Amino acid sequence: MQQGTRGELLDRLAEAVGAVPAGHPTRVAIDGPPAAGKTTLADELAAVLRARGRHVLRATIDDFLVPRVRRYARGEYSAEGCYFDAHDHDALNRVLLDPLGPGGDRRFRTTAYDRTADTAPAPPLRTAPATAVLLFDGVFLMRPELIDRWDLRILVSTALERTVARALVRERGVASRAAVERRWRERYLPAQALYFATVGPAGHADIVVHNDEPRQPAWVARS
Repeated sequence: MQQGTRGELLDRLAEAVGAVPAGHPTRVAIDGPPAAGKTTLADELAAVLRARGRHVLRATIDDFLVPRVRRYARGEYSAEGCYFDAHDHDALNRVLLDPLGPGGDRRFRTTAYDRTADTAPAPPLRTAPATAVLLFDGVFLMRPELIDRWDLRILVSTALERTVARALVRERGVASRAAVERRWRERYLPAQALYFATVGPAGHADIVVHNDEPRQPAWVARS
């Protein structure tokens, strides 16, 4: 395990992205529990890669949800519903990951769902350069439906109690403390436990980032 500054971590991740063999856009999964720091890490890494001249695409699993009626069919606080029913993996593969992968035409969309309107929009297709990098953050990214679509797999690991504390800060003013804590403890954290028990994402990750202390992270790279 290595430990260093945030800048050193980002340099290491940028080097890992650069080491992926070319031929089609590099598809990078940034996986981890809610409030682990995935989105922040992805945004920071995007800035580093752009400064190095890479064309970066950003996308998130939150734009590949299924409609609310299906998402909460087992109940708003169901952990099984969170894991099995929340995301449209077929759409994610069809409109984004497969077009950017081997043999793909590089014509893609970064969204298949509008959470505010609870609708499935169809924005215009864009075409990615062959040397582009997709940084995709989200939960459950190493599950069987997605695991072979990634060219680099990063897992952001944080003690689950820390994610609850971070969520309470992040969602202050959006939802009550009781509602946030209930959602985490009844839906999100048990869903993560199910994911880790059935998939074992750390065993699939090329790099595990320990993000309990974001300014002084630690990381482990699989040889």
